[in-house]
Amino acid sequence: MAAGEEQVVARVTPAAGGSVAGLLGMPLGLDVWERSADSLVVAAPESRLAELERRRLAHVERWGPARRYLAQLRDRDAPGGDDDRPR
Repeated sequence: MAAGEEQVVARVTPAAGGSVAGLLGMPLGLDVWERSADSLVVAAPESRLAELERRRLAHVERWGPARRYLAQLRDRDAPGGDDDRPR
């Protein structure tokens, strides 16, 4: 990772013929936050995500900078956050 490169949260879906297990078995340097049968939610530098796409290992759906994503989660979970609104 380049010095100072920001982490991006993304959903990574293996390319056709690939698998989540296959991605996990590669030394890709991804910080895996969540695993499902057909995808991973990861935090990784943009350069690493672009490399996954360039090598056609996976489709990458970028959700945004990790710092912003985590701030939104904290705000949502804080007292008075969105989850505390009357429905």
